[in-house]
Amino acid sequence: MEKVAILAMFLGLCVSQLGASVAQQYWTPANATFYGGSDASGTMNGACGYDNLYNDGYGTNSTALSAALWGDGKSCGACYAITCDASRTNGCKAGTSITVTATNFCPQSYNDGGVCNSPRQHFDMSQPAWETIGQYKDGIVPVNYARTTCNRTGGIRFTISGHDYFNNVLVTNVGGSGAVSAVSVKGSGTSWTTMSRNWGANWQNGAYLTGQSLSFKVQTDDGRSVQADNVAPAYWKYGDTYVSYNNFY
Repeated sequence: MEKVAILAMFLGLCVSQLGASVAQQYWTPANATFYGGSDASGTMNGACGYDNLYNDGYGTNSTALSAALWGDGKSCGACYAITCDASRTNGCKAGTSITVTATNFCPQSYNDGGVCNSPRQHFDMSQPAWETIGQYKDGIVPVNYARTTCNRTGGIRFTISGHDYFNNVLVTNVGGSGAVSAVSVKGSGTSWTTMSRNWGANWQNGAYLTGQSLSFKVQTDDGRSVQADNVAPAYWKYGDTYVSYNNFY
């Protein structure tokens, strides 16, 4: 009973530090390891399609998710509050917690004990993020986590690639829930058309949009939506990134 009381008190302290957005969430036990090196350079270009995590608004506070959390890419961009569970290990840094963004997939493997294998809930965090809560020598620690609000700076970013009749849009720097569940696009000369998830945070459709200014509707997995009008001018180019004036604040 004493251990339970101490854990409850610790999680309560972490909730107060992370803000009210976590306060009504349920904490779930999991485990966490790290990858990517001390500068997190090895975490770039992950399975969500984010290229440079600095440019895309995520920095080094990132994590890869096990299959149980990944949802075939539907969790890309989601934010998780994570605390090390000191009641189950001596490897925690006392009184610490961190919020990380899902940017990659931790594949199933049978060579390392299968830490990311289903049905295990596991976070393979960037090394700088992991070392905020755990001691390097331990390598793996038990944690408790909860989905939390993503606080972003600036607007939603749309990186357009492809060619005529194939438009691929990478949607990044999404606030609020962070995890995008639907995207629509409208050219200045066309009606709204639905995009489908290509992979990770990439969305596609086959509309001819060349020479039109582009607007986007983005919906996140909590049902909220934002409409970003005329984000890309009529002279937009494949390979460029365009930033909306709004976000999920």
